[in-house]
Amino acid sequence: MTEPLRVVAVSGSLHNPSKTDVLIDEVLRQLGEELPVEPHVIRITDVGPQFAGVLDRKALPRSVEDELRRVETADLLVVASPVYRASFTGLFKHFFDFVDQYALVDTPVLLAATGGSERHSLIVEHQLRPLFGFFQALTLPVGVYAHESDFDGYRIDSPLLVERIKTSIRRGLPLITSSVQEKRRIRQSLETGEEFEPSVAPNEPQRPVRLFT
Repeated sequence: MTEPLRVVAVSGSLHNPSKTDVLIDEVLRQLGEELPVEPHVIRITDVGPQFAGVLDRKALPRSVEDELRRVETADLLVVASPVYRASFTGLFKHFFDFVDQYALVDTPVLLAATGGSERHSLIVEHQLRPLFGFFQALTLPVGVYAHESDFDGYRIDSPLLVERIKTSIRRGLPLITSSVQEKRRIRQSLETGEEFEPSVAPNEPQRPVRLFT
């Protein structure tokens, strides 16, 4: 895979500096060690004030519309939010309310979150995974949760967290690569006019094959 992956990260933090931003930066750094990537980070602290009071996508400013299109055309999403009132932040959810319902079908998504203690770790499974399940996105099997003691100020200070991120990425690599390859095959067939034949059964069962509609 020589063409870099378009990786779009969305940070739901409402503060700057932010431990959630630090977590996203580390995920992107480790992704870059495994695959050629072209990262782009969307921070709610930057774009949130531009759409907070908007109810219809048609009324969004061009800058927010451009960010939504980056999300909808990404090869891989990395999404993270701090825990706020037992869920992700409201502006994080409001941002994804504008995303087209079918734009993320089979798009790989790495889920991550930060919180004050380990008691909030189920946000990944009980809040983030159902949200992207609605979009029919391909959520990677291992999410990443970081709590207060994993940081020294705004620096990751936990070898276990670093290892967790590495595990999440490596466990997700077969899904990421098969998804991207399938998308590119479809795009190539559309550009050349050749008939596209989706892979319906993998030769290697441990390597999943995605089907796109």
